[in-house]
Amino acid sequence: MKFHLDENVDNAIAYGLRRHSIDVTVSWEVGLIEADDEEQLAFARLQGRILVTQDRDHLVLSAHGFPHAGIAYWKKNTRSIGEIIAALLSLHDSVDPSDMAGQIEWL
Repeated sequence: MKFHLDENVDNAIAYGLRRHSIDVTVSWEVGLIEADDEEQLAFARLQGRILVTQDRDHLVLSAHGFPHAGIAYWKKNTRSIGEIIAALLSLHDSVDPSDMAGQIEWL
């Protein structure tokens, strides 16, 4: 499973996942700073990446049928960086990426 972190996600989460050899992209590394939500989801889908976000707008797009490879979401200020890393590692180790298509995982 691969992840894409949008620009609202703390870079420490990417660094933490990479310490566990997880394939992660972040918006600023791939030229998506200030890209709209549709672009973020499309990039992640085309790359086969789960979008990791705190942005509720992605949930709205999903509810309206916008295709995506999966979304991992948590409400801002409800989890620590360590808790998010642990949740994403668990997701990585326990779910087949193909089962995430069009799905939302609440962290």
